[in-house]
Amino acid sequence: MGTSATGRKTGNGGRAAGVPDVDAVVVGAGFAGLYMLHRLRTMGLSVRVFEKGSGVGGTWYWNRYPGARCDTDSVEYSYQFSDALQQEWRWTERFATQPEILRYLEHVADRFDLRRDIRFETTVTEAAYDEAAGCWRIATDDGARLSATYCIMATGCLSAVNRPEFDGLDRFEGEWYHTGAWPHEAVSFAGKRVGVIGTGSSAIQSIPLIAAEAGHLTVFQRQANYSVPARNAPLDPGEYAEIRENYGELRKEAKKTPTGCWWTVNPATADEMGAHERRRELEARWQKGGLCMYSVFADVLMNDEANEIAADFVREKISELVHDPKVAALLSPQSFIGCKRICLDTDYYATFNRPNVTLVDVSDAPIEEITRTGLRTGGEDHTLDTIVFAIGFDAMTGPLLRIDIRGKGGRTLTAKWADGPRAYLGLAIEGFPNLFTITGPASPSVLTNMVPAIEQHVEWIADFIAHARACGRPHIEASLAAEDAWLAHHDEVANGTVFPGCNSWYVGANVAGKPRRVMPYTGGFPAYIERCEAVVANGYEGFTLTAV
Repeated sequence: MGTSATGRKTGNGGRAAGVPDVDAVVVGAGFAGLYMLHRLRTMGLSVRVFEKGSGVGGTWYWNRYPGARCDTDSVEYSYQFSDALQQEWRWTERFATQPEILRYLEHVADRFDLRRDIRFETTVTEAAYDEAAGCWRIATDDGARLSATYCIMATGCLSAVNRPEFDGLDRFEGEWYHTGAWPHEAVSFAGKRVGVIGTGSSAIQSIPLIAAEAGHLTVFQRQANYSVPARNAPLDPGEYAEIRENYGELRKEAKKTPTGCWWTVNPATADEMGAHERRRELEARWQKGGLCMYSVFADVLMNDEANEIAADFVREKISELVHDPKVAALLSPQSFIGCKRICLDTDYYATFNRPNVTLVDVSDAPIEEITRTGLRTGGEDHTLDTIVFAIGFDAMTGPLLRIDIRGKGGRTLTAKWADGPRAYLGLAIEGFPNLFTITGPASPSVLTNMVPAIEQHVEWIADFIAHARACGRPHIEASLAAEDAWLAHHDEVANGTVFPGCNSWYVGANVAGKPRRVMPYTGGFPAYIERCEAVVANGYEGFTLTAV
């Protein structure tokens, strides 16, 4: 039994015998899924989107923890495919909060009438390629079945939360939360003894707000992270008006930068600058705030000595901001700066000067168990009313591998990726015809401004589908040789950077048993776009197109 495009269960697949129910299934209704739906609909294709949440938004639907906001400037972290949309929406702050970003995506869904093709509160559990029929068979958690020619994964890079796997959690008598699956109703910490486990981005954003409310906050840290000031503020009306007048040119220039953002990229290496000049550049970027520290020197992510200069500078700032030298030392990372995601904060380090905040180092004495009244680490019991797990995500591969995806010959994606993710351009996977991944592993994704990266992927996929259909050969598959060549290039580029030298989620180090590999493409957004365009110019080199 199948389902029609409207979601009704049918006995004949919803359309004529042998014809898939819809042209395309898209999994996820965040930034990627919404634009993919819109783009395919403008091509005249029938599309069904499945979304596990009860509304649009993707990561911005789920991540509602205190202080949740974007770390890319809001005027850049937005769609550019519609100038009318750019001009009519008004951002209020430099770094938009989760509620504001969610309102934006809800506006987009309504403006382009996207909700009618989205099935909410529906989780895709299986996607299997039917070789005989040349289509994908999709199964969902409510028992529905749907067939489609194309299956497009818009599942996001940070949507599969790391589940808390601590002994004794089931007997904890207090309340506990995960920052990546926060309740929709308000959570009160007033007067409570709160423990936050983790010091990554979500923890760094939420800790100052929780500390201001809690009776006492204990932060359990395994690895310190570099954080720089956000310098968040309401958008200046004059500056914002100028941006809106020049959006087109600014967007064009941003695509020429490695990160896809329009902050200034320093063309000089650290060695080409004198000590005074380097210090001035570092201070300027610290005062400006935001992630522009990524481009403080041309070689900051490629040269160990240049990286150490930037790292020393941030560690010095931490020692100035945190009064207790021992606490400051614990909060000062010793890894390369930038090989783990640099975080943005508002008063994060100063929070550890509060009398009601304690930092506990669990790097050498891991958390042993969750007890009835709190947790135990290093043989010491900590009494807690509430635990916040800020332990991140099974990034990039997790959202895909938690779906039972089966390609030709019934081979699972889990088996294909047993030694680490493999994908041609981060877009297509050998052995899985007509399956596409938006900002998947081996694409720039999380090392760029995500929204332009998403748009580039969506437009490339849509154009390829249009080309294949126009040629009468709608079935697309990446070759093993092309996949191998891309992965070899991907790894060669990554090995010339600082990224392999960190136990970060970029390499899967935060998930036990996960194969270690630098997952995002580190060659920069312009180089990636050039590669994608070359593939098209060479007749979609590396792909096989067939009628069935």
